[in-house]
Amino acid sequence: MKGNKKIPGGMIPPGYRTAPKPRTLESQKGDFEKIQASLLYCNRCQRPMPVRERLLLVLPDGQLFEYRCQRCGNSVGERTEKNTKPVKIIL
Repeated sequence: MKGNKKIPGGMIPPGYRTAPKPRTLESQKGDFEKIQASLLYCNRCQRPMPVRERLLLVLPDGQLFEYRCQRCGNSVGERTEKNTKPVKIIL
């Protein structure tokens, strides 16, 4: 917000922006639900490298993904994506 606003102890200088209101936990919840890595550190290459994500396992409560270095193919990490809906297993 620009302009002069009265605050305890004086005025806010023209052009000075006040801090935005802090976001609630509910509004931040969706920001990091599905993060996918693009660069991860590779021990074999000894530097951050682009990675490929591949599905490793399908589990009853989610899916397990593995990250592999694009240059050497070394496994550099994994993540689990939880299912929001229960999975029905048909035998």
